[in-house]
Amino acid sequence: MDNRPTIAIMYDFDKTLTTRAMQEYSFIPNLGMEAAAFWGKANELARKEGMDSVLAYMKLMLDEAKRHDQPIRRGDFVSLGKTLEFYPGVEAWFDHVNELGRELGLRIEHFIISSGLTEIIEGSAIGSRFKKIYACEYYYDVNGVAKWPKLAINYTAKTQFLFRINKGILDVWEDNALNDYTPQELRPVPFANMIYIGDGLTDVPCMKLVKESGGISIAVHAKGEVDLCHRLMAAGRINFFIEADYTPQGGLFALMKKILARMSSANALEKTHLLMKKEAMSHGNKGHHH
Repeated sequence: MDNRPTIAIMYDFDKTLTTRAMQEYSFIPNLGMEAAAFWGKANELARKEGMDSVLAYMKLMLDEAKRHDQPIRRGDFVSLGKTLEFYPGVEAWFDHVNELGRELGLRIEHFIISSGLTEIIEGSAIGSRFKKIYACEYYYDVNGVAKWPKLAINYTAKTQFLFRINKGILDVWEDNALNDYTPQELRPVPFANMIYIGDGLTDVPCMKLVKESGGISIAVHAKGEVDLCHRLMAAGRINFFIEADYTPQGGLFALMKKILARMSSANALEKTHLLMKKEAMSHGNKGHHH
């Protein structure tokens, strides 16, 4: 049995691992639209109809694709994943971090929690690196054509996935078990073993929850674009902010090294504490009351 503590690293996707929103690499250009025009139209739809902004962009993707005779089958979205560009070092990052975990006696699990599209993430170069991808998905008809949003994850809805990972209830349809009370010590991934990496305001609910629950939240930024990180830091939403450079020479990897070393020590101390407590309890129960 693997007794190593599990550390969950959760990533937003767009502008955290990739340089832009995933729709901007190929989907929007294929429509002959500018990114700003597409998002403007999506926001306008949300405002006019009082619609959730994530549902609005998902609807607009289908509407515009139909209008431009663009195929919108599941496989088409998956193949869009091939066009994504990642920040430096992202593709090799997972191996490096897993190796670091092994050296420290930790098991590392990676998760995506994103308002982007699962299918595009799956089709990307790093799609297979995650234990679970929580992102928006379409429902497809018998011909495999996208019909309806099956899962829409907006910014506050992102936080439920932290609890799913915390309690080890990973299937999105599984609600009862998620809402049942689980004692902290039986939860597979305590919040203190969580690291959340995001890039902006849409990550604030998750960042704040992880940080306040004893985990670590990190905001990453493109080179030189540090203003938002300063605001998040000043407002107490995050523990750290750093440039989105995932190479082994970068500051993020150095930071991750320190965080994992501390988590390794903290888990070892907790284990020692529990063993001593157990010993004391069993000793006390034998009636040695002096």
